[in-house]
Amino acid sequence: MKIRLYSTLTRKVESFEPLKPDFVRMYDCGPTVYWYPHIGNMWRYLMSDILRRVLEYNDYQVKQVMNITDVGHLTEDDLLAADTGEDKIIKAAREERKTPQQIARFYTERFFEDTQKLNILKPHVVCPATEHIPQMIELIKKLERKNYTYLAANHLCFDIAKFKNYGRLSGKKLKELKVGARLEPIPGKRHPYDFSLWIVDPGHLMRWESPWGVGYPGWHIECSAMSMNYLGSTLDIHTGGEDNIFPHHENEIAQSEAATGKKFVRFWVHARFLQVEGQKMSKSLGNVYRIKDLEDRGFDPLAFRYLCLTAHYRTPFNFTWKGLEASQRALEKLRSLVLDLNGKRVNAKARNPSFRSGRKSAEVEEFRKRFLAAINDDLNLPQALAVVWEMIKDKRYKIKDKRELILDWDRVLGLDFARFMVHGSRFTINKETKKLVEKREELRKEGKWEEADEMRKKIEDRGWKVEDTESGPKIKRLIIH
Repeated sequence: MKIRLYSTLTRKVESFEPLKPDFVRMYDCGPTVYWYPHIGNMWRYLMSDILRRVLEYNDYQVKQVMNITDVGHLTEDDLLAADTGEDKIIKAAREERKTPQQIARFYTERFFEDTQKLNILKPHVVCPATEHIPQMIELIKKLERKNYTYLAANHLCFDIAKFKNYGRLSGKKLKELKVGARLEPIPGKRHPYDFSLWIVDPGHLMRWESPWGVGYPGWHIECSAMSMNYLGSTLDIHTGGEDNIFPHHENEIAQSEAATGKKFVRFWVHARFLQVEGQKMSKSLGNVYRIKDLEDRGFDPLAFRYLCLTAHYRTPFNFTWKGLEASQRALEKLRSLVLDLNGKRVNAKARNPSFRSGRKSAEVEEFRKRFLAAINDDLNLPQALAVVWEMIKDKRYKIKDKRELILDWDRVLGLDFARFMVHGSRFTINKETKKLVEKREELRKEGKWEEADEMRKKIEDRGWKVEDTESGPKIKRLIIH
């Protein structure tokens, strides 16, 4: 059963076929590491994670590459075309009184901490932009030799008018872009949306030698240089959020195909925006939430993953606290049913997420086909979840068959049921743990701090952490490794 994916380039759902049989070259636009990632970022990376899992479930070997933008990204997205503005990393370094390298390292670590909490598979290759400056310079030199570049003030620019069909990914036309440009371009720019490949700036905090002078690369060049360095001149899949389509991905296509003369990407896959309670996420509205914010309210990060599974990546995703509460209840119910399939323990084979017993009963195979049909239909995870619930509630089938199916399907869902089968009691606060928390609170009120601390250790041994707040103790599940 073939996978069908929507291609942003063709604007239709098509059968997916990689260039090389059974091998997929997949590239993800990674984070700009100047601040903590928020749930909108995580929604987008969950889409990529699900896509990779679906490909691997279909027995493709996937090589997933993700960049880390630690230089060259400007502070205002609407200034990207003119390439003016301040680098986000530099701005954060100044505000936090750290070096750019310290900022990048700190927020890269925070990003991967959150992806781990959400059970997002780590890419096979993670490539920071600052470690690939030579590859960017070589790519720019190719473009220069092919006469796609020109100098404007201290910027080496790409001339988009020389690239045939610029705008075909986003549907934008050169004339319309020129008329609609709201900003004064850099002096000497031929078109407002010509973009910078290299910026000469000897005073920049992050700078490198280049044939055009000491400076730093533009934002767009990094993804082209690094993706082709690790995956070749043509990629099977390139993912991102819908905000990446223009100008970033449009510019990637232009510079990559101008340099190689080959098709850059066969399938462009983009996730729609995440809204919060029907509104755009923004700091001014106070609705930019992190995974930590969800945890502080008592939510399991995997409840957010479950919530994301109930939405389709090509439809606008509206995050609500009520929706997250419903997802947490659904996840806890599903875990309870999964635990019933297993009892107290799970055998070694079942802990292997790729385990399949080989049973071929018609009923079991029918469920397999329906699940596969759903995930292969442009990643229709809401439909796949419906199949999961139908199967696990059906009383006609043997427990071992249900257990096999749920573990097999969790290779795609990523809800970590195999681990839950081993540590199930650590995911639900039982009466005994609640009593320990209450007893600790009594000891604290009585000023018996040492005894209260011993009680805290007992609670942690059960897999829970107690945080003392003005409104009383809050209980959080410890991450199980």
